[in-house]
Amino acid sequence: AGAAAEARFISSAKGKGLFATKNIRKGETVFVERPVVSSQFLWNALYNYRACDHCLRALETAEENAQRLLGKSSLVLPHPEQCSIRKDLHQQCPRCQVTYCSAECRQAALEQYHQVLCLGPSRDDPTHPLNKLQEAWRNMHYPPETSSIMLMARMVATIKQAKDKQWWIKAFSQFCSKTANEEEEIVHKLLGDKFKGQLELLRLLFTEALYDEYLSKWFTPEGFRSLFALVGTNGQGIGTSSLSQWVHACDALDLPMLQREELDAFIDQLYKDIEKESGEFLNCEGSGLYVLQSCCNHSCIPNAETSFPENNFLLHLTALEDIEAGEEICISYLDCCQRERSRHSRNKILRENYLFTCSCPKCLAQADDADVTSDEEEEGEGETDDAELEDEMTDV
Repeated sequence: AGAAAEARFISSAKGKGLFATKNIRKGETVFVERPVVSSQFLWNALYNYRACDHCLRALETAEENAQRLLGKSSLVLPHPEQCSIRKDLHQQCPRCQVTYCSAECRQAALEQYHQVLCLGPSRDDPTHPLNKLQEAWRNMHYPPETSSIMLMARMVATIKQAKDKQWWIKAFSQFCSKTANEEEEIVHKLLGDKFKGQLELLRLLFTEALYDEYLSKWFTPEGFRSLFALVGTNGQGIGTSSLSQWVHACDALDLPMLQREELDAFIDQLYKDIEKESGEFLNCEGSGLYVLQSCCNHSCIPNAETSFPENNFLLHLTALEDIEAGEEICISYLDCCQRERSRHSRNKILRENYLFTCSCPKCLAQADDADVTSDEEEEGEGETDDAELEDEMTDV
C-alpha cells in the first residue's frame, strides 16, 4: 500500500501542505512518523521525568510514575500487569550512563549523534562546554518548555558523525524557513526581551561545544539565528507517560460492572490528587523535527490530529473526519479551549507563535465578527500567554 498522504507546494505565501493521496476514513491512521531528530526538554529531565535518551519512551513503571507525581511512595496501583514498561530491556551508555529503553535505541543514538555528544566521565562536570550550554539554556527557558538547545546540538552532531553529510543537510533544509524579520520574532518569543544578548551568549557556548568547519555557517550570528528559528517553528512537542499507557490499558479491560466502577473512581481520584501535587506537568516532554508532520498546515476545524500512543517519539497522525483523495490534511496548532475562542483571539495566538493569520473556513465565516475578544477572554488572556505554546504541544 502506498502512503496515504504526500507533501505538495501550495504557494510562496503558504509554503507546503499535506494532501491525501486516497480516501481516508475517520479514525484511520494517516501515517506513523519517526523524527529526523528529537530531544527531551532540559528542565523535564532535571526534574526526574525519566525517559529514553533517544526515543523518549518513559522509563518508570506506571506505579513509580504515579508515586513520584503524587509525592507518595506507598501508593500501589491495581492491575500492575497492564504496565508496559520492560526494565529488563533498559541499557545505559557505558561511558556517560545516560539510559535507553533498549539496545536498539542505544545503538541508534550511537550511530546517529551520541559519539559526538557523549560526555563520558564529564557528565557532572559543570565546566564542560556542553554542560555550560545546557545550564545557560535552562536559565533562559523556564517551564513550560517549548524547545531545547539540545535539539540543535543533535542536528550538528548528526552531521558531524555522518558519512553522507549532504544527505542530512538536505533533510534539515526541508523544514520551513523564515525571513530574517520573522526569525527575530520567533527567537524573541523563545528568549524574551533580552533575546539579542542571550542569543549571542548561546551562540558562543554552542560554538565552544560543537564548532565544525563543515557547518561553519550555522555558527555565524545569522546562521545560528536561522537554526534557532527553524527549531522554534518546526519543533513538534512530544509527550510520553507510562501512567497514561497503564490507564488506556485499564480502560480496555473487560471487568464486571462493580469492579469497573471502582477502577474508574480510583483513576479519577488519582488524577485529581496528582494535579494538586504536580499541576499540569504529567508527561516526559521533549520535541522533535518531523518531515511530513511539519508540512501540515493549521485549521481551526482540523480534519486530523497528532498523538503518541506508543509511549515514544513515533508520531501518529489520525483522521478526525473522512478525508477525500486530493483534500488537504490540516491539524490544529491550538488546543481545544483555544479553538473555542473568538476568531480575533485565535489569530492573536497564531500570529504571536506561528507568524500567520488563519484563513480556514471557520475564520472566513467569522470574518465579519467584531475584532474584539469577549470579556471573559480578556480576563483570561493575561495568564494564558506563556501556557499557550505549551498547551498544544503536550497532548499525549
